[in-house]
Amino acid sequence: MSSDLVIVYHRQPYEEVVEDGKTVLRENKSPNGIVPTLKSFFGKVEHGAWVAWKLAEDTSNPGFETVIEIDDAYGRYSVSRLPLSKEQVHEFYHVTSKEAFWPILHSFRERYNYDPVDWPNFREVNWRFAEAAAAEAAEGALVWVHDYNLWLVPGYLRQLRPDVRIAFFHHTPFPSADVFNMLPWRKEIAESLLAADVVGFHIPRYAANFVSVARSLLDVTVEKRARVGAEMLNEGTALNERIVPTLLTHNGREVAISVAPVGVDVAFIEARARDPENRAKVAEIRRDLGGQKLILSVGRTDYTKGGVEQLESYERLLEKNPDLLGKVRLMFVSVSANRGMAAYEAIQGEIEQISGRINGRFGTLDWQPIALISRAIPFADLVAYYGAADVAWITPVADGMNLVAKEFAAARVDGDGVLVLSEFAGAAVELGAAVIANPFSYRSMDEAIRLALAMPAEERRGRMEMLRQAIARYDVHAWGRAVGADMAETPRTGGAMEMPAPVHSAA
Repeated sequence: MSSDLVIVYHRQPYEEVVEDGKTVLRENKSPNGIVPTLKSFFGKVEHGAWVAWKLAEDTSNPGFETVIEIDDAYGRYSVSRLPLSKEQVHEFYHVTSKEAFWPILHSFRERYNYDPVDWPNFREVNWRFAEAAAAEAAEGALVWVHDYNLWLVPGYLRQLRPDVRIAFFHHTPFPSADVFNMLPWRKEIAESLLAADVVGFHIPRYAANFVSVARSLLDVTVEKRARVGAEMLNEGTALNERIVPTLLTHNGREVAISVAPVGVDVAFIEARARDPENRAKVAEIRRDLGGQKLILSVGRTDYTKGGVEQLESYERLLEKNPDLLGKVRLMFVSVSANRGMAAYEAIQGEIEQISGRINGRFGTLDWQPIALISRAIPFADLVAYYGAADVAWITPVADGMNLVAKEFAAARVDGDGVLVLSEFAGAAVELGAAVIANPFSYRSMDEAIRLALAMPAEERRGRMEMLRQAIARYDVHAWGRAVGADMAETPRTGGAMEMPAPVHSAA
């Protein structure tokens, strides 16, 4: 059945688990991701479709249905699963996306390496996503493509189906032109994104950077600009942008530029936080602390998350403030997201080495300054730790948004707690009531955590009230409504675009 809405995302919209020898589909474990919000759009159309990839030993005979029909609480929709080989996934995701794109997106020039990239494979995978979307889309349908892994899909899809409307949302930072243009495929990527009808970003800075890239590579005209509202300006932070382009023209087509920061499911987290079982868990954690102050840091094991810089700051804090020994504890959660990748293994090793050094230097039989956790914590437990923590310390050196900071504020139904937030996280432009830190500055990092620990109750509560107002204003449902409105208001201005054809491999 043809679909009025097609969502193109590298992940499937559910988790596959084996029960009694049979594969069954379950809702994603993370209740706070964007997947439920994306699926909610299926309830607004007669039939929708989702395009993702699925690992197959033999792509010509994958051993599973490539298209399945789902009828659940979100509506009726198809899931088109593209069979990709282990080698294709490795080249497409671990090499091209993580070794070439990821460091550029986060402005880590020194980590950028495109020598091992198999660009024909990346084209091939993106072409297959575009083909699947084209096959699912009804006449004039809306196709919504997500994230940098699928940069080439809009251009290919415009060739295959010039009748459809195309929206693209970028979930990571988008860097300045002098960084992005290090990519040898920069023009091909920019041309593809400009084949969309609307291109969306979290914050104005990322949108402005994209427009700067487009203008540096192609004949692009900015037709409209808008002044950024006060709710998206945080004076003194690195990512402020006061005016943002909202409409471009390229090759006779109009391309709308959308800004909508993704949020968290505030109501869901608040309900979890108020649950008697959770409140009992919070009280238990605080009893176990025995009067110590708890600092909580949660993130992936990734050089962009600033874990090493944070641990070094904590070491300096204890060194310069011996009165804190035995009175403060850091729960440092660093979860590996990409096992087997040398860059992340090295970061994990450094985190473990520094943590061990700090515990060895300052710890006693009765007290250890750091509890290092390298596994994922169930969300219900994490909400309890959010509620028990005196300080949430979230200081990535670069981050598209950072939902942990928003989760912490949502969980603080008691109105207490302090958020220390990097000015290089996208969320910093919204969360001005946080204690803002520069992770590249020893002085800024050290002073921010010291200030947070010593903050009086009245100031803590005043700041938390403002944080909670901000996250309620832009929760995940508001993000969905804002993006949906942008897509609905953007008329499709058709016309096929010439994109380099993918080189089809035998894999």
